[in-house]
Amino acid sequence: MKIVLRWPQCNDGYEGAAPRPLVLDTNVVLDMLIFEDPHIPPIRELVADGQLRWIADQAQRIELERVLQYSQIAPRVAFYGKTVEGVLAAFDAAVEYVPEAPKIRFTCTDPDDQHFLDLASAHQALLVSKDKAVLKLRKRVAQYYGATVGNLVEHGARAGTIGEPREGVAAVL
Repeated sequence: MKIVLRWPQCNDGYEGAAPRPLVLDTNVVLDMLIFEDPHIPPIRELVADGQLRWIADQAQRIELERVLQYSQIAPRVAFYGKTVEGVLAAFDAAVEYVPEAPKIRFTCTDPDDQHFLDLASAHQALLVSKDKAVLKLRKRVAQYYGATVGNLVEHGARAGTIGEPREGVAAVL
């Protein structure tokens, strides 16, 4: 299921401090810092241009460090010429650390992903996640907390396209 966040349209209704906070789940962080996923450049550009502010808490760093040790991830880190220490240093340099957020009223079916929803909700952030359990709660966290959840970000000419969602796209926000 693809939930496309079109920038800046997905920012409509956000009334917090600029730049808007951004929360990335661990899979998206891996795509950003290691795997060079083709969907990442718009996120990277918005952060580099100061239009989004990438925030994280200590729980996210701990999870990233743990995931980097997984037997299916560690060899891929090396394949891309990266090290665990280098990835963690890049993460530390890129994010603004914020305090752990209180738990929201909705519970994610994947307990490891709860903190992403909590943090995004506390800061009315954009949350980019590939996790179906997180995406299922997108309408609730939008309605009750003002967070915006999706798994792709588009900006520029492509984001300005108005029309029906493309094939395989569940929603365009």
